[in-house]
Amino acid sequence: TLILDEFQEFFKINPSVYSDIQKLWDLNKHAAKIHIIFIGSVYSLMHKIFEDDKQPLFGRTDRIFRLKAFSIKTLAEILKDKGIYTPGNLFDFYVLTGGMPKYLNLLIMEGARTREDILNIVLQQDSLFLNEGKNLLIEEFGRDYLTYFTILELISQGKTGRGEIESLLERDVGGYLHRLEQDYSVIMRHRPIDAKVNTKNQKYKIVDNFLNFWFRFIYRHRTAIEIENFSYVKKIVRRDYSTYCGIILERFFHQLLAETGHFNQIGSYWEKDNQNELDVVAINDMEKRIIIAEIKLNKAKINMNTLASRAAPLLERYPLYMPTLLALGLEDIPVLEDILSEL
Repeated sequence: TLILDEFQEFFKINPSVYSDIQKLWDLNKHAAKIHIIFIGSVYSLMHKIFEDDKQPLFGRTDRIFRLKAFSIKTLAEILKDKGIYTPGNLFDFYVLTGGMPKYLNLLIMEGARTREDILNIVLQQDSLFLNEGKNLLIEEFGRDYLTYFTILELISQGKTGRGEIESLLERDVGGYLHRLEQDYSVIMRHRPIDAKVNTKNQKYKIVDNFLNFWFRFIYRHRTAIEIENFSYVKKIVRRDYSTYCGIILERFFHQLLAETGHFNQIGSYWEKDNQNELDVVAINDMEKRIIIAEIKLNKAKINMNTLASRAAPLLERYPLYMPTLLALGLEDIPVLEDILSEL
């Protein structure tokens, strides 16, 4: 077995290496008894090397692995093994790490046990988290990184529509959004659950939880961080945490429902101008079931009559489906499977 790390670096050093490898492989692959593993950290370049049909190594791979975050179930098991599991802790670790092993390991190695511990580890002098977003993305984006960063900062603040972003920046951003989605896989389009693919009623969201947090709280307040006023940034995080986490909690329950394996469609729903907005819609077309849920950190604030009113227009499109309306909060995380089994 031969392992080559940071394989994309040959683009800078000697790009002819890719053609040389292609020729050697094509000539000797049937006789050679070798397993070659190419590893890279710049997604766009690795994608170009192996998946661009104009590149010499296109079509030469037997398998491509894209390393992903831990599932919520695995994240919960890790916290249980460390003796720090609670539904609230599970969510707080998810908010920052999204289950990414690197970030989870850094927090656990530093002794994080609570939300406040997480904040103190992330927002301190010489924290590896402070420059992580920049380190991950500057090489990807190149000279235009400031424009990309500004767009991502706006998305992290909830400015998720193209028109909204263009209005604030006073320029067309269609090309930037396309590259962020298609070339870099940093953002994804989010449509109402039953919308057509070409609908204009769509929003953008940052795929990675950590990057979303980084742009919202670290990059946005970089001047305070540059003068090491970490207490100022912590106060802002504490002030805005509940509002910020509302969106992340929706994402959390989307993923949690997906991991149950009970549904073939999971998403959200909204109409023009965000009318009749529904946090979670989960559909099982085989069993003709549809679950509509409102999600809040404090589910006591959920009004089921209001939820029923907002759900009515969508349910009219599913007359043959058995509907269930749910109010969900942090306390439902460990018993979600039980709730679903009783429906």
